[in-house]
Amino acid sequence: MQDESQLQRKLKPRQMNMIAIGGAIGTGLFVATGSSISSAGPGGSMVAYAAIGIAVYFVMMALGEMATYRPVPGAFETYCTDYVDKSFGFAMGWNYWYCSAMTVATELVASAIVMKYWFPNSSSIMWSAIFIAILLGLNLFSAGIFGEAEFWFAGIKVVTIIIFLVIGVLMIFGIFHSDTVGFENWTIKDAPFVGGMAGMFSVFMTAGFSFIGVEATAIAAGEAVDPEKTVPKAINSVFWRILIFYIGAIFVVATLISYTDPNLLNADIDNVAISPFTIVFRKAGLAAAASLMNAVILTSILSCGNSTIYSGSRLLYSMAVSGKAPKLLGKVTSHGVPVFAVLFTGLVACLCFLTSLNSDSQVYTWLYNATGLTGFLTWLGICICHLRFRKGLKAQGHNPKELKYQAKLYPAGTWYAIIICTVVILGQGYYAFTDSGIDWYGFLVAYIGLPIFVALFLIHKLVKKTRFVSPDEMNFRRE
Repeated sequence: MQDESQLQRKLKPRQMNMIAIGGAIGTGLFVATGSSISSAGPGGSMVAYAAIGIAVYFVMMALGEMATYRPVPGAFETYCTDYVDKSFGFAMGWNYWYCSAMTVATELVASAIVMKYWFPNSSSIMWSAIFIAILLGLNLFSAGIFGEAEFWFAGIKVVTIIIFLVIGVLMIFGIFHSDTVGFENWTIKDAPFVGGMAGMFSVFMTAGFSFIGVEATAIAAGEAVDPEKTVPKAINSVFWRILIFYIGAIFVVATLISYTDPNLLNADIDNVAISPFTIVFRKAGLAAAASLMNAVILTSILSCGNSTIYSGSRLLYSMAVSGKAPKLLGKVTSHGVPVFAVLFTGLVACLCFLTSLNSDSQVYTWLYNATGLTGFLTWLGICICHLRFRKGLKAQGHNPKELKYQAKLYPAGTWYAIIICTVVILGQGYYAFTDSGIDWYGFLVAYIGLPIFVALFLIHKLVKKTRFVSPDEMNFRRE
């Protein structure tokens, strides 16, 4: 084992581009978009995804500005510590690591469900164990091997989506399929907006979870080749590709399948046969559509898990180096891998997927919902850091024009992201309040991440007696 100074910059520009795509395109696109269209209609779902997507874009620009200026492992955990408060950095770091571990657990449960499509009587634990072993193997050798695996994992998803969009557009205009319905599904009943604002708001959490993972680009900046060039390029190009993929896919699905189709509402990871992608491919005459999409979804799950273990382990490593986690987690191998941070993240994820012995689908849904809030808390924290970062630059006599990468529409864009994240965090559990009273289980699932975050912040602050960092004292040392 060696010290933290020997982390190695091995991630190439093409790998950096795919890392964010790999973390942000998964079951949220291939499966969950069906229920979103069913809940909010074609127009409502597109507006909801666009609103969240734009907020995430501003978050990414804020993070990109700081990561380009100071490309350090752990990224926003370090920025929260240096620009806001050590306790805030402590809470943000553990919150994101918890989000990462839960996300890996979610993907492991999903992998077992997907495999049962081909092997219905097989063991969930067996499949989850096999896939966590694969993911840990890819993350334990070097950042370069991780990046290469992510490049090919994400590449399969990208190719599938492009083929889907091309075939879908041809079907819409009657070129590929004779029974085309044109745009009539946008005009039936309450379409294109179903349920008004309430319908769109119900989709916000689904959309948010779908985009969680794009921040991996900034986390990877500490191991990227020439981060001052690769990070801004990755952020600008990757985000727009992801947004186009999501909006484009929703448009195709909503145009070809009526939002009243019960298959959209009932589509989930447990029934890939009625995934919106599967239905469209079948309409195009692809008989093996279900098996094809099952294979793509499995690849997608592995990609998300691979990217998330990387992100979580680097956050854990960063906290160990700064004294917010056990020092052992800051040890790296001769290949520059924080091996104990990787193993600990994988271990906790394993403890989560063991509960799938009871009910795969139920545990998947619980983990999916419980993870969503932590992602929004992370994005909110990044925006707060960005405002403080700019304030510190000004206080210490720096001109924003000195920055090699500047966030567009500052400060309006950052404030827009803060408002969106705050509204979703506070309102995501609205469904728990019913006419018959409060659904306490639903309330707990929706908000469990919030008290955990607040408790982490307050306990650390009381024990360490930290204070908020003055703009004059902020650390802008470039490493």
